[in-house]
Amino acid sequence: MKFQVDKRDRLVIVKLNEEKLLSNLAPHLKSELVILNNEGFRNVVLDLAEVQYVDSSGLSALLVGNRLCKEAGGMFVLTGLNPHIQKLIKISQLEPILNIVGSLTESVDFVMMEELDKDLRS
Repeated sequence: MKFQVDKRDRLVIVKLNEEKLLSNLAPHLKSELVILNNEGFRNVVLDLAEVQYVDSSGLSALLVGNRLCKEAGGMFVLTGLNPHIQKLIKISQLEPILNIVGSLTESVDFVMMEELDKDLRS
């Protein structure tokens, strides 16, 4: 699986450099998300701008990432979704569960605002 990881202070950005997120790649993505979680990253932005197609295994990997981040008190954000993937998420009724933000910059800002809000509340 081809991907890039950009570890920052309060979040990590994972850019998937694959055209398809299918059953052959989904376990690798899940593993990477678990590793990042174990390293202490509770906020993950997953950039799917290059991904054209996702199957049920790929959706499962997204849900694993979402669960790991929520359990750690953080956020899992998807960005760069094409219309096909957006429709699949809608049909699967996952829109209320997953955080979907239009661009990478907006996603980073979204996570940082949530972190700032948590800091101010504590």
